[in-house]
Amino acid sequence: MMDWYPVFLRELLIFRRRLLKFGYLLSAMMLPIIYFIVFGLGLGRMVQMEGKSYLGFLIPGLVAMTSMTNSYTWIANSINLNRLYFKTFQVLYLAPISYSAIIIGEVLAGMLKGLFAASLIIVVGFLTYPNFGLSLPFLLALLLNCFLFASLGFLVGMSAKGHEETATYFNFFILPMGFFCGTFFPIERIPEFLKPVVFVLPLTYTNILIRKETFDTLALGCVLVLVFYSVILFGLGFRVIKNYSE
Repeated sequence: MMDWYPVFLRELLIFRRRLLKFGYLLSAMMLPIIYFIVFGLGLGRMVQMEGKSYLGFLIPGLVAMTSMTNSYTWIANSINLNRLYFKTFQVLYLAPISYSAIIIGEVLAGMLKGLFAASLIIVVGFLTYPNFGLSLPFLLALLLNCFLFASLGFLVGMSAKGHEETATYFNFFILPMGFFCGTFFPIERIPEFLKPVVFVLPLTYTNILIRKETFDTLALGCVLVLVFYSVILFGLGFRVIKNYSE
């Protein structure tokens, strides 16, 4: 029942070693920090959004975007490089553990990396915006978001034919979600012709849920959508590793 733990621990030890390299951590946090300074501290002091400071609107969106980006990127790149270049994934695959142990360990490790990056933005939020607080919908949205995009990262890392292909997925799927799914401005202000696309993307529901202070009908609907996407992506990832042959 705990055969996923060695997989998780291995990724955790690698992650800890990389954190000791200042450039590695800085590269992961550079983009959200730039957005925070430019939009939050610069523009945010002159703009009101939904009846409150723009900074208060932006910080939850940056938490959602950062957790998405890091949960996806670190696991997608790691799996793809280990599978195609270093050939260490094959050793893990041939180990006497179940397929489910591999995907559970890897996805939980991806979640942890996403939560770590998001926690840095949360700390900045507490320091710069006095009214910033953590609600139950906020925490649930963060956990579901990390699990969902770690599952997507595992699926892409297992399916991509090269490292460039993982970057293509990022540029055409992850990056647009960061801008159009309610991170920087309310979804209601998105042009009508884009709304059908935006409401198909999972980060939209994370951004709605993460800004809720209490659970209402809309929040519960967002939870169900995120759970649905998470189950689908995790199931596809399990199917890919079960049929893996390389």
